[in-house]
Amino acid sequence: MAEIVLDHVTKRYPDGFEAVKDMSLEIQDGEFMILVGPSGCGKSTALRMVAGLEDITEGDLRIGDRVVNELSPKDRDISMVFQNYALYPHMTVRENMAFPLKLRGVDQAEQDRKVEDAADVLDLRQHLDRRPANLSGGQRQRVAMGRAIVRDPAAYLMDEPLSNLDAKLRVQMRTEVARIQKRFGTTTLYVTHDQTEALTLGDRVAVMRAGVLQQVAPPMQLYNEPENLFVAGFIGSPAMNFMMATIEGMNLKLPIADVRFKRGFRDGADPADGTQLIAGIRPENFEDAAVVPADVRERGCTFRAQVEVVESMGSELYAHFVVQGGEVDSAELRELAADAGAGDLPASEGGRITARLAAESQVKEGEEAELWVDSPTIHLFDPQTGRRLTE
Repeated sequence: MAEIVLDHVTKRYPDGFEAVKDMSLEIQDGEFMILVGPSGCGKSTALRMVAGLEDITEGDLRIGDRVVNELSPKDRDISMVFQNYALYPHMTVRENMAFPLKLRGVDQAEQDRKVEDAADVLDLRQHLDRRPANLSGGQRQRVAMGRAIVRDPAAYLMDEPLSNLDAKLRVQMRTEVARIQKRFGTTTLYVTHDQTEALTLGDRVAVMRAGVLQQVAPPMQLYNEPENLFVAGFIGSPAMNFMMATIEGMNLKLPIADVRFKRGFRDGADPADGTQLIAGIRPENFEDAAVVPADVRERGCTFRAQVEVVESMGSELYAHFVVQGGEVDSAELRELAADAGAGDLPASEGGRITARLAAESQVKEGEEAELWVDSPTIHLFDPQTGRRLTE
């Protein structure tokens, strides 16, 4: 095992485009680090530089105690798991898993031992004599992981390994990946587009946007203390809701209600009265006022909204409504909308809001509902810089 350190690493192509810009990231020995961000943010390019598949324009890359900028991939002591499995169709599972050992000249007895040990961990022993075409998608992905495991490398690099699987299998394989990484304790850099994978898998998560590292933190810190508007909007499902807000003394004037605001501001942030800010409220910080206990209701405020759509998820409801005058114009949020495929959807007259409500809520589509918002959970952001202002 070994730590991986990117020290002011930049990737610049001949046409001048910078895919990764001055990236500094330290992945500790044995850590499971997730690199996440929208399409085109540079996360796969960063992984490929660590693997040696892309040249580094500036900066140093260290794996363990060696600077590996000039080393070929085979000399970096890493194993990669790809999105498309990259299995040899004419070989059996055993032969696919043993192939990197065969290339290194490992004797047959040692090959068999390592392959069978990995097969036991991955529940593949009964499939060792089958070919990839006769396996399910999840089994093929486990074979690809087994091929990486048998090498016993200093680090695993995984490039969106679950993206070709269906939704149910992805959840199952996510658990398997986490279990295997904990068992072997090998330093792992895992690239994904899926923020749910990022939050559930990683010891820490690094969020990228347009080649620039935005924030590196443990999953719950990233969720509860997003450094900026982009991170706040990217992390969380359903996504955080945004609306314009105005500071008026101890009150926060929102399009939905005037809120008594008791949160403190970070050092250097002390907005004057009348300042317009962007308020961020997570869907779970709304509730149907009818089901909020009286002692809890006091810390927030209630408002009325015309509910357009109600989605029943079984254990909870998603209520969608529109806030007049709630639209927020921000480059970060436009980028997030485009990445989610919503960039070309017609804009409403106001901001679209999603509230996650308890299953016992009786809100109905097309009717006005009394909702509650948990005031202390509201985040405030600077409209110009996107920086989070609240503590």
